[in-house]
Amino acid sequence: MKNVKLDNVDLKILQQLQKNGRMTNVDLAREAGLSAPPCLRRVRALEKAGYIRGYHADIAPDKLGFGMSVFIHVELVNHSENDINGFLKLVEGWPQVRECYLLTGETDFLLKVVTEDWDAFQKFLTGSLTTAPNVHRVKSAPVMKRMKYEPGVPIELIENSEGMNRSGNGGRNSKTV
Repeated sequence: MKNVKLDNVDLKILQQLQKNGRMTNVDLAREAGLSAPPCLRRVRALEKAGYIRGYHADIAPDKLGFGMSVFIHVELVNHSENDINGFLKLVEGWPQVRECYLLTGETDFLLKVVTEDWDAFQKFLTGSLTTAPNVHRVKSAPVMKRMKYEPGVPIELIENSEGMNRSGNGGRNSKTV
């Protein structure tokens, strides 16, 4: 991934695409204060640099029958690289696991699981997760109600000072998109 120094226009493009990834390039250019061709070049450069990882639809789980979300803390018995990779391979095969994070501290992994209902969750928990090799302890926290959902990052909090390098490399080998 190339190191890129973002300017105000790049940040505006990212902010608008984060709100609506389906907006047309013409609408995006208008919001960013550009004409369409340079706007498209900037979007492509942001994609190539890894700032934009992809585009997706935000699907309502309950509309498709997935009415239950659960966060699960998982502790492993052993923590070698092979043991962690073995657990991750299992996680990749469980479609109900929508997110997986490797953590430090008491919990080794945090999983976000979606299921149709309590019975489907219990079947996954007892039939797959707790019986998996190397799993020591599992603590689950069913979601009662999602109170806030803001996908992405708070772009509006990024300080907007000329020459500020947002690539994380302290200004070395950066270029403007």
